[in-house]
Amino acid sequence: MHADHAASTEQRELATVLRNLAWTIDRLVPEVAGLDPLPTTELAVIKYVQASPGITVSELARHLGMQQSNVSAAVRDLVERGLVARESSPADRRVTRLVPTEKSLAAKDSIDTVWSGTIRAAMGRLTHEQVAAIEAASGALQALDQALHTEQPEPRAHQ
Repeated sequence: MHADHAASTEQRELATVLRNLAWTIDRLVPEVAGLDPLPTTELAVIKYVQASPGITVSELARHLGMQQSNVSAAVRDLVERGLVARESSPADRRVTRLVPTEKSLAAKDSIDTVWSGTIRAAMGRLTHEQVAAIEAASGALQALDQALHTEQPEPRAHQ
């Protein structure tokens, strides 16, 4: 087998594994204490707003690879729940920026703990070697995440 073809096949397989893992984690994350259940989209939005306060809906949709209308609906629900606030940009009053509220910042540790707890529990069922391999890949996976964010793909129409 040609080396480029083998690498391409391995990268496709890795991409499939990572996508399946992401879906599984999203599906298995339990409810966050003190908050009504959050759909996966809203959880992704709130985590991104917490990490990037001042982001616009358009920027958020681009970074998450989602339709702007879906992000707008999630933001509207999060605003109603008191977890995200809209603020006018000081530089341009026509631009609305999204910021986390005190309520969402207070829940941030709970959200992070619930998410990581789900993964820690599953990793407890792996071998020491498997856990070490995953931990060793953490930096590379973070770099991949950053590369994907800087790529900023256009939202897919089928969402």
